[in-house]
Amino acid sequence: MNQRYYSLDVFRGATVALMILVNNPGSWSHIYAPLEHAAWHGCTPTDLVFPFFLFAVGNAMAFVMPKFEKEGAAFFWKKVIKRTVLIFLIGLLLNWSPFVLYNPQDQLVLKGWEWITKSGNIAGIRVMGVLQRIALSYFFASVIVYYCKTKGAFVVSGIILLIYWLLSFVLGDAADPYTLQGFFGTNVDIRLFGVAHVYKGEGVPFDPEGLVSTTAAIVQVIFGYLTGQYIQQKGKSFEMLTHLFVAGAVLLLAGYCWDMVYPINKKIWTSSYTIYTSGLAIISLAVLIYLIEFKEKKNTFTKFFDVFGKNPLFIFVLSGFLPRVLALIRIQNAVDPVTGKPVYLPPFGWFYEHICKNIATDLRMGSLVYALCMIAFYWSIVYVMDKKKIYVKV
Repeated sequence: MNQRYYSLDVFRGATVALMILVNNPGSWSHIYAPLEHAAWHGCTPTDLVFPFFLFAVGNAMAFVMPKFEKEGAAFFWKKVIKRTVLIFLIGLLLNWSPFVLYNPQDQLVLKGWEWITKSGNIAGIRVMGVLQRIALSYFFASVIVYYCKTKGAFVVSGIILLIYWLLSFVLGDAADPYTLQGFFGTNVDIRLFGVAHVYKGEGVPFDPEGLVSTTAAIVQVIFGYLTGQYIQQKGKSFEMLTHLFVAGAVLLLAGYCWDMVYPINKKIWTSSYTIYTSGLAIISLAVLIYLIEFKEKKNTFTKFFDVFGKNPLFIFVLSGFLPRVLALIRIQNAVDPVTGKPVYLPPFGWFYEHICKNIATDLRMGSLVYALCMIAFYWSIVYVMDKKKIYVKV
């Protein structure tokens, strides 16, 4: 295997491992600050996971684009559309899973496209999501790169970021266009999908992976592509490595400066956030290239992340799907002292309550231990798959 692919696998695998870590705490009420998303503006280590993954998507795209160009437009469109549709549909089905719900009488009922909640509100399947954003970002980035080439893609990226900033400012709330209530993209998502199909984790209908905010995420993939292409062109040289560090530092500084007028914000994926996180991604990848390719630091640590990087989509989907399916299994945990009715927990919930929660008086520790156990559990699956040379791709 080409060494550059190995670096990419480690980078992508580390991103997937961190994604599992931050998405699977033992309790959402007890999390260490670095493992939480920024409340609104700002950027925590957790806020780097998704943009790093998109960057890795673009980085990998740089190694297959020459084949697309060689085979022609028909081959390109067939491959890109197929991959886009499959990833988007998988994300939609993941949101829909496990396809059944418990009704108030604790009976399983089919989960339809829309349903009435206990409070009488209409709920529905969320249309957008992480995989949907990956699919759309990949599609548009591929088209831009294929037809605009390197210089054109760079120029288009700048135009996209500037237009998104302009639209956010002009169409948003005049008082503050970058707030939860003032962001213009929310109304677009609601009109397209309906309130029932928009994420409500912020307490109001608002989707952090909405259609409009996906605009700047497209550029994240393009930056990953441009970086991967540059690595191929320059090869294993200190010139390449130096230029990566410089480019990363420039983007990092530009993101900080832009933050003064256009806040770094993951939830609406601002242009400054794209620039800032791309700079960090380039620097991080450069460090890995230096350690793995130049210093040949291939050890247990790199192997651990390597196996995650070889089946990233599969293990991400499994880590989202499996807990939902297991939640249909209910283990009696205790009896409610008020109602006298038994309290049930799903298997993973039981594991946290009885194994991890009481490890320390600080409940954040037990929550972290649970998340680490989840990483070890999913790693064991992809490790076996890697040993058997099983790689799931779309």
